[in-house]
Amino acid sequence: MKTNTIATSHKIQLTHMLSESIKFSFLVLFFSVESIFILQKREPIYHLISALFCLALAIAAKHYYISKSSPVYLVDFSCLKPPNYCRVPISTYIEHVQMLDFLDKESIAFMKKVVSHSGQGESTYLPPAIHYIPPKSGHQEAINEVHLVLFPVFQDLLTKTKISPSEIDILIVNCSGFCPSPSLSSILVNKFSMREDVKSYTVSGMGCSASALGIDMAHNMLKTQGNSNAVVVSTEILSTGWYPGKEQPMMVLNCVFRMGAAAILLTNKTEANRGAKYKLLHSLRTQRAFDDKGYYSAIREEDSDGLTGVTLTRDLLQVAGETLRSNITILGKRILPYTEMILYALSVIQKKYIDKSTEIYVPNFKRVVQHFCLPASGKPVIREIGKGLRLGERDMEAALMTLSRFGNQSSSSLWYELCYIEAKGRVNKGDRVWQLGMGSGPKCNSLIWECVRPILHEAHKGVWADCIHSYPISD
Repeated sequence: MKTNTIATSHKIQLTHMLSESIKFSFLVLFFSVESIFILQKREPIYHLISALFCLALAIAAKHYYISKSSPVYLVDFSCLKPPNYCRVPISTYIEHVQMLDFLDKESIAFMKKVVSHSGQGESTYLPPAIHYIPPKSGHQEAINEVHLVLFPVFQDLLTKTKISPSEIDILIVNCSGFCPSPSLSSILVNKFSMREDVKSYTVSGMGCSASALGIDMAHNMLKTQGNSNAVVVSTEILSTGWYPGKEQPMMVLNCVFRMGAAAILLTNKTEANRGAKYKLLHSLRTQRAFDDKGYYSAIREEDSDGLTGVTLTRDLLQVAGETLRSNITILGKRILPYTEMILYALSVIQKKYIDKSTEIYVPNFKRVVQHFCLPASGKPVIREIGKGLRLGERDMEAALMTLSRFGNQSSSSLWYELCYIEAKGRVNKGDRVWQLGMGSGPKCNSLIWECVRPILHEAHKGVWADCIHSYPISD
């Protein structure tokens, strides 16, 4: 292990030295050519051609350098199927809410309206602590939920991939609202007796975008640590997140969040290209925390009675749209064909200088992406994002059906959606998948995966195995 680490360190140093040498060589080339042109008193056009030529060489070298770096593969992933005793039909949820003595009729009516319009169905799950009347929200209940959700999904991933805990080099666990000490990653290291030199991280407070963010973190770490395996575990612990008050902006999360967890194995080992499912093509993170309206659109705070909860403001949908727009603008430049970008640019010019009533052209991402995993925050949000991206019903199906079957599982929902698409037998070799995570902050994270082998026989395993034949269902 020590020999591998030293070899990797030397490789990184040599790569950095080569990169710096290439940059220096281009500078020497440019200034040499410029010096010749100046001595020969050439026309200004020659200086422009020289600059453009060197720039083109630099871009070509950069693309070649990137293409030669080790790709990151998604070997496989697992999603948690919560135990049946945690199932909460909507009627049961409403009945329990009506038995909470601190809620008045107006509060109960509000919660009933939110649940009925959220898009979730009759088979979602809540942890045991929330089944109590009133719900329990102590530290031990949260720890019990950690064991209930993280241990099974992590073990399932190990079984699926036939990997030993000692072969894991990087471990990233994300959970927004519960941050115990020892950390969630330490709990897993302890439970599965992982190596003493495993790099473990716990990410908190990052909202529903945290799983995509965790993949981006692992991707960046694998760039500097060769021949390594990374596991990302995503969940949201609900036992400490119940808001025991009656201010409506804080009551929404009580109605929509449900149990879920996912574990994902990534690697940069060269032999993985024969058995892995996907290769990571692009990873992009953007945020708007600099904007006060966005920053305060979803924030954890105390109400007038000193009770803690997460406030969701009326600006949330508008903020989400602005956050998504900035992300897809950058992503589009990376993945869209030039024809789409030209059509977009022309529509912007026409609207600004010719006809103010012209609609801005929305690029067609379906030309380069075949499958979409969208934020499962609620049916209105999914449809609004789908409308903005010009998606059809089939493109939004995975998000809508995941919301119906499992509810809003925060960051792990993206993996239940991908599991749905696989179970339907829709992913073919060469297809691209776009996972779009959006969360408080606000943040927007995009992952673009390419399928590197046929995905077969997934309908008979995983969390959708017992019900995939019943979906899709109509509204």
